[in-house]
Amino acid sequence: MTLSPLASAFDLDSQTLRVIAAIAEYGSITRAAAVLGFSQPAVSQHLRRVESRIGMPLVTRSGRGIRLTDAGEVLARHAGVVLEALDEAAGELSDLSGLRAGQVRLSAFPSASSTIVPHLIRSMGAEHAGVQFTYLEAEPPAAVASVRDAVSDIAIAFHYPADRNDPFQESAEGLVVHELARDDLLVLVPEGHAVASAASEAPVDTVAARIDLAALRSENWIAGCPRCRSHLLDSCARAGFAPSIAFETDNFVAVMSMVAAGLGVALLPSLARAASPLPPGVVALPSRGNDHRIIVAVTRPGADQIPAVGETLRLLRTVVA
Repeated sequence: MTLSPLASAFDLDSQTLRVIAAIAEYGSITRAAAVLGFSQPAVSQHLRRVESRIGMPLVTRSGRGIRLTDAGEVLARHAGVVLEALDEAAGELSDLSGLRAGQVRLSAFPSASSTIVPHLIRSMGAEHAGVQFTYLEAEPPAAVASVRDAVSDIAIAFHYPADRNDPFQESAEGLVVHELARDDLLVLVPEGHAVASAASEAPVDTVAARIDLAALRSENWIAGCPRCRSHLLDSCARAGFAPSIAFETDNFVAVMSMVAAGLGVALLPSLARAASPLPPGVVALPSRGNDHRIIVAVTRPGADQIPAVGETLRLLRTVVA
């Protein structure tokens, strides 16, 4: 038999280790083959191929039987540890593929924290208790950046498709955007305001039942986060005026309280309205321009092929719907 020099440790494989371990345990190629579910010639041929690759014999004849050579003994000594580690790895991979284990790093904007996120994590826990979550609350720019920087697996974000300078598409370039739902914008005015009274007297589902932003051109406005403030400016520009912004806060509960106190009027997404009840003295009505934003999930390319992430996206669509 002509043997070639040893190339590298990569010439070894798990099947070789299982064959050597079985020969060491049973002292016979025939018995090892039967235990492993192979034919005796197939095991013998496999051994010859491995011996040719590593440049050393693994078994030698001893009387009527065989025994392991020094090289075979080395492999047999390490086979148990290596095969146990491989079996553990295979078991963990099976748990991941079967969603009995795994971790999903989630980020989302504040109003999603008290609406979408709790329902999503509860739904995943009910169906896949082994999947663990970590959560980061962040507005869309930071949430999308956390996906790009591999800090988050999924970012729940939003963007305003009608805005001229919506920075979302640029910030998400190279990432995968999954559209989830339309979130209508509501106009918040103090109870008893003239535009609210006129809208409430109009037939439901008519244009007159919606508030025309132009009718609020003389009001003080309360703006939200930087992206929401930009959207307010764009919405008012489309209505033909520049709003007088008196206050700014990204706390939607504070926005509602300021409107209740008569400090101004505001635009508020329906999701934020769902996150907290309107305080007394506030009326929320749809805008005449059908103003809205789009709620999305952002992931890295291929992330949905990770079982826990893919299943989270599936349940996220159900929860948002």
